[in-house]
Amino acid sequence: MSGRDMAKPLLGHRSMEGDPSITPAAGRTIGVLGSGDFARSLAIRLVCSGFKVVVGSRNPKRKAGLFPSAAEVTFQAEAVKKTDVIFVAVFREHYSTLCDLADVLAGKILVDVSNNTEINHHKESNAEYLASLFPACTVVKGFNVISAWTLQSGARDGNKQVLICSNNQEAKRTVAEIAQVMGFTPVDMGCMSSACEIENIPLRLLPAWKIPIFLALGLFLCFFTYNLIRQVIHPYIREQKNKLYKIPIEVVNTTLPCVAYVMLSLVYLPGVLAACSQLYYGTKYRRFPDWLDQWLQHRKQIGLLSFFCAALHAVYSLCLPMRRSHRYQLIETAVKQAVEKKMNIWVEEEVWRMEIYISVGIIALGLLSLLAITSLPSIANSLNWREFSFIQSTLGFVALVVSTLHTLTYGWSRAFDENQYKFYLPPTYTLTLLVPCTVILAKVFFSLPCIQQRLLRIRRGWEKGRYVKFVLPSTTGEYSSGETSSNV
Repeated sequence: MSGRDMAKPLLGHRSMEGDPSITPAAGRTIGVLGSGDFARSLAIRLVCSGFKVVVGSRNPKRKAGLFPSAAEVTFQAEAVKKTDVIFVAVFREHYSTLCDLADVLAGKILVDVSNNTEINHHKESNAEYLASLFPACTVVKGFNVISAWTLQSGARDGNKQVLICSNNQEAKRTVAEIAQVMGFTPVDMGCMSSACEIENIPLRLLPAWKIPIFLALGLFLCFFTYNLIRQVIHPYIREQKNKLYKIPIEVVNTTLPCVAYVMLSLVYLPGVLAACSQLYYGTKYRRFPDWLDQWLQHRKQIGLLSFFCAALHAVYSLCLPMRRSHRYQLIETAVKQAVEKKMNIWVEEEVWRMEIYISVGIIALGLLSLLAITSLPSIANSLNWREFSFIQSTLGFVALVVSTLHTLTYGWSRAFDENQYKFYLPPTYTLTLLVPCTVILAKVFFSLPCIQQRLLRIRRGWEKGRYVKFVLPSTTGEYSSGETSSNV
């Protein structure tokens, strides 16, 4: 199994929740070897779930106070003798210290809960190494993706899935039974060869977020450099004015909405490309290219990053009047108007532009907030498919249109002002309109009745070029067979 597959939801593996072969196991005795944080949390959870717990430690008198009073803390050899299922909660480098217990451990089920410090740090997994040290035991890999905090607070406050693998089906069933009684969802990951991938899961840092984050950073650097040239370097070269003070707030605040706007359009662009592919090939069964498939899978993360940038833009915009430079500019403008004896500086067009610009921006941010909230699993699980699709698809497209109006209102007629083209570079907001407008025009095109009906037929299983058998009566009264294309 590749690392890319492991980053996907575990839909391809069999959940053991509700399996009739799994029967309640509360009341049986469970052994725990180790006295670290995870061992203590495990013992607490087992006791709260109704199990009898025997903890094996090399220093039972000193460690007894760390465990719940209901758990029995004794020497390792004594703990092993009292149970058939033992959680090995020690590090890989300390497995060899258990070799003296090999005779007592024979025939027992050992549950390896350990993890490594690096991905693929060893050639073999910790569970396989433990199995090689104790060939007379049955080793099961499990509980390593559950944190000590989750064990203490319960399954409701953390990840409920417990990934389990072993070469012994009966041992897996026993451990799955224990996990289910503890309130977790056991997931059968197959044989022991899957242990290496299971051990790598806790070591991966946001596997589904890497591509979206790099995409957002790339867009930020591009737009930041572009705005820096226009707002700081151009005044310095042409007018010898030092505008470096604009970098921390103004340049960043000009960059953030560009990133948010383009990222939002990138959420819906792969859907447009997928629809074009289906219309071109006339089928929904043709596999998308890998890059498009990956793009479609990362839309949620891209949308959340878009909301994050938009929220930062709103905060930065509220802070603009608080800058010292802004106050100096206001005073300077007031002094100039007093010297020139200008009593009325009201510009009707600018007033309306800013009022509409801010109002539309607030609506866009509100819609993005709704999209972000409904993407959370706890909220999404309470919605049916039609509700979720309406919010994420229909309201998401409305958010893109409103964001486009927000950008157009900001530009107003300034896009046709030659003074806005510094170093012959167009204003930044005109560049951001390219991708969103393409998506909007494509959506309008797909909403045409003839295109919409064809696309709907394809997504319901119709295929272009598929031939259908038919039978026609001949002039002699006999029947002859033929075929025709389903797209006729």
